[in-house]
Amino acid sequence: MNIDILISVLVFLMTTLVIFWRPNGINEAWPASFGAAIIILTGVVSQADLVDIIHKIGGASVTIIATIVMAVILESFGFFHWAAARLAVLAKGSGYRLYWYIQLLCFLMTLLFNNDGSILITTPILILLLKNLRLKPHQQIPYLLTGALIATASSTPIGVSNIVNLIALKIVHMSLYMHTAMMFVPAMAGLLFMSWLMFVLVKKKLPKRLPNTAYDIEQIFFTKNFHPLKGRISVETKKQRTNFMLKIILFVFFVRCSLFISSFLSIPIEIVAVLGSLVLLVGRWYHLRTNPIDILKKTPWHILIFAFSMYVIIYGLHNSGLTDLLLQISKPMVEQGLFEATFLMGGLISVLSNLFNNHPALLVGTITLTEMNLDPITLKTMYLASIVGSDIGSLLLPVGTLASLIWMHILRKNRIKVKWEDYLSVSLIAVPLTLFVTLFLLYFWVQLFFG
Repeated sequence: MNIDILISVLVFLMTTLVIFWRPNGINEAWPASFGAAIIILTGVVSQADLVDIIHKIGGASVTIIATIVMAVILESFGFFHWAAARLAVLAKGSGYRLYWYIQLLCFLMTLLFNNDGSILITTPILILLLKNLRLKPHQQIPYLLTGALIATASSTPIGVSNIVNLIALKIVHMSLYMHTAMMFVPAMAGLLFMSWLMFVLVKKKLPKRLPNTAYDIEQIFFTKNFHPLKGRISVETKKQRTNFMLKIILFVFFVRCSLFISSFLSIPIEIVAVLGSLVLLVGRWYHLRTNPIDILKKTPWHILIFAFSMYVIIYGLHNSGLTDLLLQISKPMVEQGLFEATFLMGGLISVLSNLFNNHPALLVGTITLTEMNLDPITLKTMYLASIVGSDIGSLLLPVGTLASLIWMHILRKNRIKVKWEDYLSVSLIAVPLTLFVTLFLLYFWVQLFFG
């Protein structure tokens, strides 16, 4: 075996193993950066490759970090407590109604921010709410699990909701606008199917009637933090807070829409994302009079290191011939037609994601696609099918995505135990069926409007 292949494969496997294991809660950026350092020092990846990597992941990484900054700013305004209180009110004492509102919240947070940011936002909100409702652990798990699954899967409709999606977009030279035009409708239909199917699976575990909340969640934030709407909480104050939060959410939505407009006009979307986060940061300083240094400390900068390092490792595999092997396996089926190609790519990336995490799986798959000499529609469709596999198919096991790893870490910190059998009781049925339905709808949609 070629020494480069041996080094690349060993580094990749060891890095993936440590990321899954995370001894002593080690940040995933550490094993990834250590693995990347070995690949660079052994010369498997050249300086020219490093420049190409920075070019491909730079804009995507900046966009995601800017989006997460917005999420962190929302937290400082008390959004978590406000949202938890609103969910309790909207549920009107119904455990079933609460399920659907949680699904909607998790979907919207991913759409407005990204899947990792959504997990960081929604998981604390749900923990706050479910503990306040004094639900037993076995009653909390269905809400937490289905919320996390839909939050992660909801990065499928638009490319800007997942850092690895954005990087892959750059590789296949596809605009954010075209991605959404081809993917949004079939992906949304797939998500609705997934939410319904998960509800059927967990319905018996959900409480029909919810107990009354133990305390006022908003009051807790109010008494512990300085806030522009300070004072004792009254009905009028709560209305002011709601208006305040809705204005912020509306602004974030405006920024998201601007990303699509800038993509359509060929303006780098990272510029718009950074401007949006800066405006929100200035607004926070104006309202709260707090130093922005705390936001810098809370922002997960390690995501940049993780994305760069994983891509270096994947480039090492690519240079060592892995993509050539995938090319030989895939090409005969791709040549049979678009239907077969769609399901092949979606299925292949799903399997690789659950084995090695969706970040390296999607990157390997996308690089392979660019070397198949495909016509534009087949290339775009296979790329979108790989996105479905990366964002939905990867959820079969709880280690298939970075968002799932973050979710489990948050639960552990809050001493909430979700067993693998709890996870698999939902994922083994919901994920494969949703994957099939979404891939079929994607193929049908492309044939109908883009074929």
